Amino acid sequence: MEATYPAIEAHGLIGDLQTAALISADGAVDWFCAPRFDSPSVFGALLDHDKGGYFRLTPDGIDYTSKQLYLPETPILITRFHSADGVGELLDFMPVTGERATDQHRLIRLVRMVRGSMRFRFDCHPRFNYGRDPYEMEVHPEGDVFRSPTLTLSIAPFKDSERKFDARGVRRDADGVSASFTLQAGDIGGVVLETACPHAPRAMSTEEACDLLAETRDYWRRWVGGSRYKGRWREVVERSAMTLKLMTYAPTGALVAAPTAGLPEQIGGQRNWDYRYTWIRDASFSVHALLRLGFTDEAQKYLFWLNERIREARDGGLPLQVMYRIDGSPDLDEEVLGHLEGYRGSAPVRIGNGAAGQLQLDIYGEALLSLELADRNGLIPPYEGWRKTAALVDWLCEHWDQPEDGIWETRSGRQDFTYGRVLSWVALDRAIRIAHRRGRPGDTARWATERDAIYQQVMTRGFNQERRAFVQHYGSDILDASLLAMPGLNIISPTDPMWESTLRAMDAELVSDSLVYRYDPKASPDGLAGTEGTFNMCTFWYVQALAQAGRLDDARLTFEKMLTYASPLGLYSEEIAPTGEQIGNFPQAFSHLSLISTAAHLDDLLDKEQC
Repeated sequence: MEATYPAIEAHGLIGDLQTAALISADGAVDWFCAPRFDSPSVFGALLDHDKGGYFRLTPDGIDYTSKQLYLPETPILITRFHSADGVGELLDFMPVTGERATDQHRLIRLVRMVRGSMRFRFDCHPRFNYGRDPYEMEVHPEGDVFRSPTLTLSIAPFKDSERKFDARGVRRDADGVSASFTLQAGDIGGVVLETACPHAPRAMSTEEACDLLAETRDYWRRWVGGSRYKGRWREVVERSAMTLKLMTYAPTGALVAAPTAGLPEQIGGQRNWDYRYTWIRDASFSVHALLRLGFTDEAQKYLFWLNERIREARDGGLPLQVMYRIDGSPDLDEEVLGHLEGYRGSAPVRIGNGAAGQLQLDIYGEALLSLELADRNGLIPPYEGWRKTAALVDWLCEHWDQPEDGIWETRSGRQDFTYGRVLSWVALDRAIRIAHRRGRPGDTARWATERDAIYQQVMTRGFNQERRAFVQHYGSDILDASLLAMPGLNIISPTDPMWESTLRAMDAELVSDSLVYRYDPKASPDGLAGTEGTFNMCTFWYVQALAQAGRLDDARLTFEKMLTYASPLGLYSEEIAPTGEQIGNFPQAFSHLSLISTAAHLDDLLDKEQC
């Protein structure tokens, strides 16, 4: 069974800023949701190779090897096929749709023969609504239409490709459509997939496809050219920035945590979540990364999205959900897709996310952290936004001192998590800074009193005297990698003896050859069976903590080691398994956000050391 599933990291990501697709090294679209990131899948072979659906374009009937790369400074994916008879290239891309929400999306698959000759085959087998909806197929003069109750999908070959079809032509059956064609050196062919096409399928000319390729290339090169980052690891940083841009829903500016659902944190395990939504936490951290690179417009658009969520906050209840859909709606009911076997048998496959209704106190700190940073960069909150933010801070004054579910969204009961208290301190501290800097109204005296109370509590109850370390929650002796963020948040000095002993304890217990575990699930049961890999974001936080502690050589080596765990295309999932393979949803925004922030921070410190 496992041989039918390519490695998670053996995929490239393409997208049009409203949805995205994952394409494997053998030319298969294994994941594609339409018309949005959080819509049901049309191709979902990543979660069930038999029932999920796929769209494969690959050499036909020959032995070959393949490698993938991106066209430099773009997310245009190139898959190169090498055989004894020739070399062919498959270019996959999606023309950018813009900021107006639409159901129409195009995935263009352009094949060009570099050397020799090669026969190719495409197989399009859609499975609408996670494989739950039936469809009918319509045959048109220039292509085919798959029509389900909720979505239509059309496929049309390039005009030039039609003349190269083998004598048997196109084959259609109940599963989908397939065809073979042969290309000689210099030939170009391909197919176009389109959702919600308002007219009959139209065969695209090679010239038109190449024009769209050039337009897409130029768009992305203009965008990445706006980066002001000139430091070390520039290509790695810019690839991460493009990956984050691909995961941003242009109509609202919301960033999804990942474009996938159900990919496991342990092969065969139960930790299989849906990440196609916008977490307050993840998106707030994106402001830091975007502003650091000079992408002010993207940061401002997210801040608008965040202010809308704050403005809509309910009176008398939790002011903010942990996460929302990309359009800001709060409906994320969790359900299990029992008919899908899961990636390499990792069931259950979940869509929706029940953690949306949890109490996670840290999200208020992360939100205020981004608002304060934006304010320092001239993105000043509007009157209504500040009024609602002040009300949010007042709510936090009343509610910070209670058990909560924590940053890791455990399902084993609430605790007094130290990280949640630390970020509550951050929320109050940054709100006070904004109010004083801008002369904004707010009960800053009360905010300061509560801030100081949180500080004293963290230092006395969050620190375990026997372990000589800050611990996961009050009354425990469990270490937690989220607390690596403490020095960077300025709640403690990196040279404070309490922090130095904490870092030594984490070195000994949570770090495995530079990779960092979040915590030990055996010591801190989280309500789920099984284990997990090391957490990429925590590894990057560890690099920053080492650098802040003056261990620059260790920090740089750890960072360089982490770069070796990237996919061949420079992408990161959520976690790294003990085998070194990537696990969890892919690619993961948190991993790329923390990579950007860590690279920039480490680059600054290395420059200062050389002065």
